[in-house]
Amino acid sequence: MSSSSTEKIVLFDSQCNLCNGWSRLLLKYDKHYRFTLCRVQSPAGQYYLKKLGLPLHTFESVILLERHGGALCQYHKSDAVLRITNGLGNYWRYIAFLRYIPRPVRNWLYDLVARNRYRWFGRRSSCLLPSAADKHRFLEEVSEKNPNEPV
Repeated sequence: MSSSSTEKIVLFDSQCNLCNGWSRLLLKYDKHYRFTLCRVQSPAGQYYLKKLGLPLHTFESVILLERHGGALCQYHKSDAVLRITNGLGNYWRYIAFLRYIPRPVRNWLYDLVARNRYRWFGRRSSCLLPSAADKHRFLEEVSEKNPNEPV
């Protein structure tokens, strides 16, 4: 995986069935490989959570990390979802109209689903690992010396 493929990293909870469905949707519709998926339970996911000062064992949001030059910008909750769907192109970009809903309202709904996602959609007892065919789309480890380059 080249460093250009890690310009947009989607951190997700791989024990959550809803989050796994989201990651499968990205694998299916991201035809131009704009996004790299990263399980928060992986060494790379734990590295980024720690770097961002976020909890390492409780996951309440999908997180989009975008590298702009040397800076790593982070987007959480509904902002992350809207940026990701817009980046998928085609008809997915029409979801962007939800930006007109005030962020507090969007995030209240997002938080409601996030708090109940295990109850409503289920939880895996172990992390879902990428298939061999999709392994190149996942970031599993990063180098502590040079975090811009995956291991």
